[in-house]
Amino acid sequence: MSSSSPFDHNDLMDFVVKQGNGVKGLSEMDLKTVPRQYIQHPEERLDKNQVAHDESIPVIDVSNWDDPDVAASICEAASKWGFFQIVNHGIPLEVLDNVKEAAHKFFELPTEDRRKYLKENSPTPTVQLSTSHSPSVEKVLEWKDVLMHFYVPGDESTNLWPPVSKDQVLEHIKWAKPVIRKLMEVLLKGLNVKEFDEEKESLLTGACTLSLNHYSICPNPELSYGVGPHSDISSITILLQDDVGGLYVRATRAGQWIHVTPIQGALVVNIGDTLQIASNDRYKSIEHCVIPNAAENRVSVPIFASPKVGGVVGPLPEVLKNGEKPIYKDVPWSAYMKHFYSKGHDGKKTIEFAKI
Repeated sequence: MSSSSPFDHNDLMDFVVKQGNGVKGLSEMDLKTVPRQYIQHPEERLDKNQVAHDESIPVIDVSNWDDPDVAASICEAASKWGFFQIVNHGIPLEVLDNVKEAAHKFFELPTEDRRKYLKENSPTPTVQLSTSHSPSVEKVLEWKDVLMHFYVPGDESTNLWPPVSKDQVLEHIKWAKPVIRKLMEVLLKGLNVKEFDEEKESLLTGACTLSLNHYSICPNPELSYGVGPHSDISSITILLQDDVGGLYVRATRAGQWIHVTPIQGALVVNIGDTLQIASNDRYKSIEHCVIPNAAENRVSVPIFASPKVGGVVGPLPEVLKNGEKPIYKDVPWSAYMKHFYSKGHDGKKTIEFAKI
């Protein structure tokens, strides 16, 4: 493909998606402008004038999980902003740095080594390389490549994950799982759920997915999204970001965005649609997006804690026990997930699927 001529849509899809070159392959072509398939309609772009400079998401020190003030701060952040950062969470800085470095190393591999993990080539369904969100149905593509890991404790398929990143990914998951559990215990206690037992754990966080997200250098970041505005469908997501920046979340004031400033050693926590539904809107799953960078490759490492396949998402009985009317119906998790991936990112529209 020539770097000077416009890309035919089929050629681009073949190069980026089918051949597994991804956005990384485009970024290495020394393009002067992004291909038109990545250019957002002017009305859809994030306008820097919409960024609020007088609001930020809370940063919560969780060194003492048993402190009632810590619990109150987490529940308030979950209901007001839907996003917060946690520090002193107990995951060693070395573990965080190693998994970020592993993300860079995987995407620095030659294309022929990366494409071994495309869905149709991968040695196991528990690791898959992809690009954008759902390329076959999106009107505009996203400037992002992803290596997704579907983690099942004790599953030997992890031995088939990429050698360059496997150990670092597994180590990060090992350390992150107790943090996810603590967060869920606090958040559910705030909903009058006495105990985060095995049944609740399976219902809300029975599945664990870790992504290595790679946002290659982009010639026109102001025209594109690394990830378009959307809310996660998980119960909660804990995200490790590098120091490049570019993550924006909806502010509490209409039409404004907050830049989530990177803090070394911090994890960004956000509420997903599942927990908004389970809490009957007490907790908020908030829209967020990523703008790529013109000077640096950016990596981020989210872990999505979600219901187990075969589960059902709906308001928790404890939330409705005083006669509160449910806003949402019970929805099979597989149907909710299928709906999310059947379209491009479209803000908060996915949750309408579960509304009564």
